[in-house]
Amino acid sequence: MTSRPVNKAVIPVAGLGTRFLPATKAMPKEMLPVVDKPAIQYVVEEAVNSGMPDILMITGRNKRSLEDHFDRVPFIEQTLENKGDLDKLAMVRASSDLGEIHYLRQGDPKGLGHAVLRARQHVGNEPFAVLLGDDLIDAREDLLERMVEVQARTGGSVIALIEVDPEQISSYGCADISVVEGEDYVRVNKLVEKPAADEAPSNLAVIGRYVLHPAVFDVLEETGPGRGGEIQLTDALQTLAAAEGEGAGVYGVVFRGRRYDTGDKLSYLKAVVTLASEREDLGPELREWLKDFTADAEA
Repeated sequence: MTSRPVNKAVIPVAGLGTRFLPATKAMPKEMLPVVDKPAIQYVVEEAVNSGMPDILMITGRNKRSLEDHFDRVPFIEQTLENKGDLDKLAMVRASSDLGEIHYLRQGDPKGLGHAVLRARQHVGNEPFAVLLGDDLIDAREDLLERMVEVQARTGGSVIALIEVDPEQISSYGCADISVVEGEDYVRVNKLVEKPAADEAPSNLAVIGRYVLHPAVFDVLEETGPGRGGEIQLTDALQTLAAAEGEGAGVYGVVFRGRRYDTGDKLSYLKAVVTLASEREDLGPELREWLKDFTADAEA
């Protein structure tokens, strides 16, 4: 069993973002703004605030603006400083001071499992986190820290789960689980990708947070194309769930906190409105406007 600290996070950002075309024709989907920050910045902040300042982004073509966002822009900084706009200056600098961010091209788009495998040399032989940008976890939640604790206690890999309406489980990866007596996590027996509602082993859906034992790399090396002709991380975790020895076992943390799904247009809009309505600078006026807007819409 390993008890090494988790200080590296892998964030796959090579996807094309076709669900948001034409907005993502020339801009990465991860750069779509959620109020006044791109979605990817929320994800990086979550990793850093959870004790993972070493970030590796697995990128693809047309992702250069993503790299630029986390770089320094001396001209803008100097302009803001000259104007005395120190609040905006602090916000601009915040994105480039978050942590040590590295970038690696995925190359062939062979799926999430392949993207994670590309991180092998950077990660080395230590546990690490994987964060997917479609799921934004509220900054007040401690999901990732809890998952790191479970990984240290079990020595296996840990996935995040949420309870969904049984009729919606066919849109998610689904976990067949066993309760671990006296613990606040579950053991994952099997993962089923997008099962029919009447065939699903539970209503626990997998969301985009993982804390993985490095044993996953050896499994991914031997994992062939699965659903969609891609190398699936789910297939590798399925193998680890049934394995024995160092790094074996998959466990789940059931998350009941605040999560914003930016993976489709309607959910993205809900995330923007929800986060904006909770802001001190925007919330009061926005909430008042929403009351009037909904009243007029109903009329």
